[in-house]
Amino acid sequence: QVQLVESGGGLVQAGGSLRLSCAASGRTFGSYAMGWFRQAPGREREFVSSISRGSVTYYAISVKGRFTISRDNAKNAVYLQMNSLKPEDTAVYYCAASTSAGGTNYRLYAYWGQGTQVTVST
Repeated sequence: QVQLVESGGGLVQAGGSLRLSCAASGRTFGSYAMGWFRQAPGREREFVSSISRGSVTYYAISVKGRFTISRDNAKNAVYLQMNSLKPEDTAVYYCAASTSAGGTNYRLYAYWGQGTQVTVST
């Protein structure tokens, strides 16, 4: 089992940047695929980005070229660098861990953090 804690959210102007961090407990962090999802009010949770155990990365089309996911297994952490933020990026961002391949399907992620709010103003 793994526990996840996100941090780094906040209020930023359009065009700005934020870096989200997700700290994981446990000694087997490297065995999990990790993902970032987001949920805006009134909308379904949507895939943002994921990174496999072998550090293969995937991105939603809406964030590709602006967001970068990375992981540091020595620190039990995964990061999401968000640049060129847009108002439509406003949402609660969740970190998730998968014991399978992970990817874009949130149902494959068994462990979730509590979320961190990202608000992008115009």
